[in-house]
Amino acid sequence: MFVSVMCDLGSEDSRKAVFGLLPEYGFEKVQRACFESSRISEKQLSGLKRDIDKVTDYYDTIRIYQYPIEGRLAISILKENKWKRIMVSPPVAQ
Repeated sequence: MFVSVMCDLGSEDSRKAVFGLLPEYGFEKVQRACFESSRISEKQLSGLKRDIDKVTDYYDTIRIYQYPIEGRLAISILKENKWKRIMVSPPVAQ
């Protein structure tokens, strides 16, 4: 599964913690606030989300893009200390 993590962190402490955490899970930094991995499992990703919860606060936003999940793109968003998940399906041919 391919996973990309985009970070918009509100404090230097959160940035250091999250940027230090992602390489531990096998993510590679590809841009200033973007990390990618093509080798992470669903179980590892669940652990990463729990660890991110521990080091972020209300003002931090994290977006995690996963593909494929049941043939669709999954977008998990941490905003204001709450996770939301959006599933994006391919367009239907007409």
